[in-house]
Amino acid sequence: MSIEQGWWCKARREVSPNQDARPQEEVSLLVLHSISLPPRSFGGPYIEQLFTNRLETNEHPFFATIEGVRVSAHLLIRRGGECVQFVPFTRRAWHAGRSGWREGTRVRNRVNDFSIGIELEGDEVTPYPEPQYRALAEVTAALCHRYPDLTPERITSHAHIAPERKTDPGPAFDWAFYRRCLAHVGVV
Repeated sequence: MSIEQGWWCKARREVSPNQDARPQEEVSLLVLHSISLPPRSFGGPYIEQLFTNRLETNEHPFFATIEGVRVSAHLLIRRGGECVQFVPFTRRAWHAGRSGWREGTRVRNRVNDFSIGIELEGDEVTPYPEPQYRALAEVTAALCHRYPDLTPERITSHAHIAPERKTDPGPAFDWAFYRRCLAHVGVV
């Protein structure tokens, strides 16, 4: 479960240029996303190509609509549980966009500054497979161990931090099952 110099030992590395330094060293929020490219299609190289600015827009009509987009996540978890890390956890990935996280009466904007973004290969209507939940729970445990400010109460969705723009990971994501997986790996 180790994280060394911001990299999770169980993830394959595919470095994204879409990252920069965190303004502070704080990591205190985990944001879960979903992605499929093209929409509702799983497998293939397109997510990795998007996060590394190598997506060929002529390969699918949808890709023309996202031409020039520069985004990334710290980690992608494929449907079979394979993990690909694009950005070290010590740096800022470009995953949350315009977003805000409520802490008591205060709203903190610029969520990328203090969060880790994990993309799940999926969409909002197709159930996520068990290997994804297991891999997500395992990396969550490693993150909570490495970053003490990251607690189960500070795990959220893209929909929660950007409700007017985003709906992922959507109703297909089983939060109760994820919480049971977290309990199984010792995150309570």
